[in-house]
Amino acid sequence: MNKSIAIQFNRVSKSYPIYSHLGAGLKGFIFNLPKALKGLARERFTALENISFDINRGETVAFMGRNGAGKSTTLGLIAQVLKSTSGTVAVHGRVSPLLELGGGFHSDLTGRENILLNGVLLGLSRKTIKEKEDSIIGFSELGNFIDQPIRMYSSGMLSRLGFSVVAHLDPEILLVDEVLAVGDIAFQEKCKNKITEFKKSGVTIVLVSHSIDDVRKLCDRVIWIENHKIQMDGPTTEVLPVYEKYFV
Repeated sequence: MNKSIAIQFNRVSKSYPIYSHLGAGLKGFIFNLPKALKGLARERFTALENISFDINRGETVAFMGRNGAGKSTTLGLIAQVLKSTSGTVAVHGRVSPLLELGGGFHSDLTGRENILLNGVLLGLSRKTIKEKEDSIIGFSELGNFIDQPIRMYSSGMLSRLGFSVVAHLDPEILLVDEVLAVGDIAFQEKCKNKITEFKKSGVTIVLVSHSIDDVRKLCDRVIWIENHKIQMDGPTTEVLPVYEKYFV
């Protein structure tokens, strides 16, 4: 294994079953069981088709493409919350996902309690999380709301807390899925500045974004996915002009 590689996809495909035969109801499914089962095994939606790439440690890479192209599926495979249908995915390092801010929170717990919960789920010790708690709360700018149940939070407040937790847990591989567009403009800039800090410190960053300006500012490389396959992979300065021209 090349020790400089953080993420490696080798001929990876991912598909999902399409359960259209359940449309006739459970009774119809049972009375036509042999035919229905064959149909379930046959009908699938392909999210990714035979893609291969390596991402080196310390690289900042953007996945771009239209909605439904397979970008978020790729991040899910890297985060190991999805399993490939075929091919191999190798990830070397602790992954900190920013895929759905607040997705790992419990609505009945306070913001402070959710910091601990989220940190443990990301593989850190209670001691480490407690040491960073004040910094996390300060970055989130939630003030006294930190001790209120998060069911009282707005989506913007949840986004602030979610980003703040991951941003202070020393990620090795950071996955960012469209979360730089959340919150007000000032907090967006704060998040982008934090991403830049990670980049300078050598964190491997994988970003999904539709914002060409963000990608141009933050990323060294772009992997453009089109129709579930890699359309183009190269330096940001080479891929973005072709990508922009394609969608104009």
